[in-house]
Amino acid sequence: MAEPGRIAIVTDDPGWHGARLQQAFAARGFGCTYVSLSRCRLNLEDPALPLHLPGFSGRLPEGVFVRGIPGGSLEQVTFYLDILHGLTLLGVPVYNDARAIERTVDKGMTSFLLQRAGIPTPPTWVLGDPEAAMEIARRELAAGHRLVSKPLFGSQGTGLQRHDCPEDLVNLTPTNGIYYLQRYVCSDDDAPHDWRVFVIRGRTVAAMRRCGVTWLNNVAQGARCEPARLDDILLCRLAEDAARTLDIAYAGVDIIRDQHGRYTVLEVNSVPAWKGLQSVSEVVIAELLADDFLARCQRLESARCTAT
Repeated sequence: MAEPGRIAIVTDDPGWHGARLQQAFAARGFGCTYVSLSRCRLNLEDPALPLHLPGFSGRLPEGVFVRGIPGGSLEQVTFYLDILHGLTLLGVPVYNDARAIERTVDKGMTSFLLQRAGIPTPPTWVLGDPEAAMEIARRELAAGHRLVSKPLFGSQGTGLQRHDCPEDLVNLTPTNGIYYLQRYVCSDDDAPHDWRVFVIRGRTVAAMRRCGVTWLNNVAQGARCEPARLDDILLCRLAEDAARTLDIAYAGVDIIRDQHGRYTVLEVNSVPAWKGLQSVSEVVIAELLADDFLARCQRLESARCTAT
C-alpha cells in the first residue's frame, strides 16, 4: 500500500486529472494529499518550518505537483506563488515551479520570451492605452489582417474575441485595464484546427489535432480531438524549443499552421489539461508525468546527499 501524504498535488478541484495522478503515484508506492494554495500559509515564527501545507503537519511534502493555481486578486495570486517559491527555496521539488508558471500564465511574457528566442509566434501587442490599442487594431485591419484580443491571464479560450472588420472594434475592450492583441493566424476558414503538443523534460510525448466548431480550437470550447502522429519533426521540434525557451519541466504547447504551411506557437501552458489528449493517445500521460516528477525528486535528493 502506498504511504499516504508523501506528495502534495496542488489543486482546488482534483477531478479527472487528480484521480489519474493519484493512481499513477500510488502504483509507484507514493501516496498523495490534495492541497489548496488558498489554505496554505507562511509561518515565520518557526524558522525550522516556515511554510504550512494542510495535511502535512510538522513536515513538508517530499514533492509538490502543481495541477492548478486559484484565481483571485493580485495579492492572492502573488501569495500563492510565494508559497511555491518558498517550497523551492526549502529544497522541495515543485513541478512546474513558480518561475515557469509566472512566465506562462502571463501571455504577454510568454510571447515576449518566444519572440526574443526566435520562436515563430504571431505579432503581438500588450498595452494599457485605449487610443494606441485602437490605432493598432485599425492599422492591422487596414493591412488585411484579422486581430484577436485575449485576457492577459486566462485559459480554455475564455474571453477571446476575433475582430474581422472595423465594425467589430466596438467590442475591443481591455481586461482589467490591459489589452493583449495578437494577429490572427488562419489555418483553414472552413475547417479551423491547430495542434496541442505535450512536452515532458524537453521531449514530445503526445500530440493531437484540435478541430474547432468555430475559429476557437480549444477542447473546452467544443473542439474535436484527433490523434496526431509524432513523426512531424518540425512540429515536435518547435514545441520542444518553445518549452526549452521557457525553461519548463512539462508543458502543453499550442501550435497552428497557416495557409502557407508555416507553423507558429500560439501559447505555452504550464498547468495543461490532458483529458482530451489522453482520449486519442496510446501513452498514459499521467504515468509519464509521475515518472519524470519522481526522477526529479530523486535527483534533488541525491544532490543534497552528495553536498553533505
